[in-house]
Amino acid sequence: MVALAVFALAPAHASKYAAIVVDANTGKTLHESNADAPRYPASLTKMMTLYMVFEAMEAGKVNKSTRIPFSKHAAARPPTKLGVRAGGSISLETAIYALVTKSANDASAALAEYFGGTESGFARKMTAKARQLGMTKTTFRNASGLPNSAQKTTARDMAVLGIALREHFPKYYGYFSTRSFKFGKRRMRNHNKLLGRVKGVDGIKTGYTRASGFNLVSSVKTGGRSVVAVVMGGRSGRTRDAHMAELIKKYLPKASTRDRGPLVAKRTINPGSIAVAGMVALPKANIPTPKARPQEVVVAAYAPEPAPRPGAPVPGGGGDVATEIRNSVAARVDPVKTSSTAVSGWVVQVASSPNQKDALVALSQTRAAAGNILSDASPFTVPFEHEGTIYHRARFGGFTTKTAAWNACKALKRKKIECYAAQQ
Repeated sequence: MVALAVFALAPAHASKYAAIVVDANTGKTLHESNADAPRYPASLTKMMTLYMVFEAMEAGKVNKSTRIPFSKHAAARPPTKLGVRAGGSISLETAIYALVTKSANDASAALAEYFGGTESGFARKMTAKARQLGMTKTTFRNASGLPNSAQKTTARDMAVLGIALREHFPKYYGYFSTRSFKFGKRRMRNHNKLLGRVKGVDGIKTGYTRASGFNLVSSVKTGGRSVVAVVMGGRSGRTRDAHMAELIKKYLPKASTRDRGPLVAKRTINPGSIAVAGMVALPKANIPTPKARPQEVVVAAYAPEPAPRPGAPVPGGGGDVATEIRNSVAARVDPVKTSSTAVSGWVVQVASSPNQKDALVALSQTRAAAGNILSDASPFTVPFEHEGTIYHRARFGGFTTKTAAWNACKALKRKKIECYAAQQ
């Protein structure tokens, strides 16, 4: 196999290696190796950070000139970085260039804080967005890809993200082909060495940490054919690039010249929002995206609103995105059975409403206001009938004991968030 030809020289990285090549015209998987095995994304993470930024730009929430401030946290991120001091700021477009070329960790953190309040809060939104796109095995803990043992993805999920970036943001996707940009007196060159060297390559992103090895997602368009390819776990940038070039050479000729349309369904964006409702993946054979309609995810504005009282209807529009809602849930399937983590016998309920979307808003608002209290809990809604009306309870599961659920609820009440613990 092609994989063995390059990676046999690095047996220590065998456990890190994964690859996939997807026909971006049809969704057919042309090649895969360990494509669904968990891997560390490293700076491939910034692809999702930029997805969120592009979504905000498309919604009219920000523009290229919007100033992005740097906090102490952002300025203190380790290299690679721009080196902007705490209290300084750069334009949004400069931050975009910094991510696609320099892969700047400080700029990633600054963007995360601007759009999410905190980097961890933004990472939860990134994870929610991943679920909407069909990236069922991806979890983000930061916006840069700096080492975190809980930040995982797969080669297949990264292919989904690469395809989504191309399809959803043709206006902004060209940033990924930037060879270099000037910041102050420094010229920063793109880490992606395949740009200009392999015919048809137009992006997307490199990544590296010791734990991940050398990663690369590539997009190729030439002669009517188009593929998105992923290589993870390379022993060096040079061998990773050589392997990617071999995969492109071998499988691009096997790709179809017939474009069958979008592979990740187009979103409907409400002005001022970054989350979207009703993500649908088209039912194409072998496509690395879900075939069923995901459960509706509430459209949410940037700034969280106060959590609702239990039993009261929740006003629509606003609140952080409802995170960790399991992908591919049919509309009439009880979400309790498909929550993102196993739901134990004890849950914390924060609201109920005759409208499921309102219940999801309640979950989203509560998550945003709760800080770390519910960081390991799983949000879900469960329907029940009362006097002929179907209501939806807004609950957080994953509590292994009664004490754990009660303690969580007590901590929420100290934050003025009404709730109660119940046995499922």
